Amino acid sequence: MAVSIRRFTNDMALGAAAAADAAASLMAAVESRGDARMIAATGAAQFHFLAALTLNPDVDWSRVELFHLDEYIGLPANHPASFRRFLQDRLIEPTGISRVHLLDGEGDPQRVCDEVGRKLAAKPVDLAIVGIGENGHLAFNDPPADFETDEPFIVVTLDEACRRQQVGEGWFASLDEVPQRALSMSVRQILQARQILCIVPESRKARAVQATLEGPISPAVPASILRTHPDVTFYLDKDSSALLAAGRSSEGADGRTSPVQSPQRSS
Repeated sequence: MAVSIRRFTNDMALGAAAAADAAASLMAAVESRGDARMIAATGAAQFHFLAALTLNPDVDWSRVELFHLDEYIGLPANHPASFRRFLQDRLIEPTGISRVHLLDGEGDPQRVCDEVGRKLAAKPVDLAIVGIGENGHLAFNDPPADFETDEPFIVVTLDEACRRQQVGEGWFASLDEVPQRALSMSVRQILQARQILCIVPESRKARAVQATLEGPISPAVPASILRTHPDVTFYLDKDSSALLAAGRSSEGADGRTSPVQSPQRSS
């Protein structure tokens, strides 16, 4: 397998295609190993994807074990911006997944990292769903990201660009309301998944997509590290892919796959 791009005309088509691929991956894992371990992303970019995925009748969700990428520290689980609430509303309740390991943002941060990290590291992960932040972050690993830690989950400080994105998406009314710290799956842990699907619609992500796919692999653009993974697919729409080089931008416009060449990693 290789790093590849799939480009679609709109977010709904993108989400439907990514959901079909995710479902196929989960079903293949269940068939070959008896169960499937999945990491789910949250945020506005995942709306259409999750809506399509939860409607798929062929996935045996009783055999799926769920982890998620990140959570704000100190945010109640019932807050509209809580990623625990997001997953409960958009994935867990619609599918009935029972094997769920959510990050408790109200618990002791290091204890939560250690406890959920041990469960995550116990067995390989079959499928990771991720996005890219406007600042190029991967999960809540803002630039410059830690590419070296082996810890499954870490405590991070969110930069202002990341926090402004949360306001811009409507999760918080003002920057002051956005927590400054969070729990995040580490970069190395994300890369250990057997397969990664990266879902990135919308024009506000175009610069981050360009830097991720065409710039150097660097902690300054955390998502660029995805290009080192042997089986990762980027799902883009016409807006998020608008700044890519002309040849790459036009390829796969109907959802076909186009390959990505990765330059050497820089520090």
